[in-house]
Amino acid sequence: MARIRLPHPVVTATAVLLLAVAPSAPTAHADDPPGAAEDSAPPVKIDPRDPDLKMVQGATLAPPKVLNIKSIVETDDGSERRQDTNSNVTFALQAEVLFGKDSAELTPDALSRIRAIAAEIKKQNAKNLRVFGFTDDLGSAAHGLVLSKQRANAVQRELAKGLDSSVGFQIRGYGEEYPIADNSTEEGRKKNRRVEVSFPRTHGS
Repeated sequence: MARIRLPHPVVTATAVLLLAVAPSAPTAHADDPPGAAEDSAPPVKIDPRDPDLKMVQGATLAPPKVLNIKSIVETDDGSERRQDTNSNVTFALQAEVLFGKDSAELTPDALSRIRAIAAEIKKQNAKNLRVFGFTDDLGSAAHGLVLSKQRANAVQRELAKGLDSSVGFQIRGYGEEYPIADNSTEEGRKKNRRVEVSFPRTHGS
């Protein structure tokens, strides 16, 4: 392993180790905002006296931490997005592919997409799901809250048809809160009108 050389021996060296670990998923609550369960678990302990850690004399290790690696895959038209982190899996479906305008009634195309998500949930053996609805900032905030909750409920009911009765759900309508794109353009508003389904990642998946 190469030695770390510093121009000034008095400077403390920092050795960064990238650790491929699967931390246990934190518990999410119904009132938690999106992303609240993304915090990483405590990092793996490292022995600073390990002879394999080659550093200049007087150098010390910085505090170790687990990097929360994030992967995002989106369809070409942006209608569906999957986000994977160390601790969670999140599916986001645009409202246009799930519902008619200002409606909470699922379209035929929505059913196949939701069933595909249910199949992935079963594959991952997830038992605690969060289904959150969102709207853009057009119209009143109160209407957006009601509509987003109705849409989240509709997706949850369809998901439940393909899952074991032991699976628990947390359902929330956030309305125009937590936008993921600029609401000043129609393209951005379209991304913000969505339903997200998320669940803790199982070990080894």
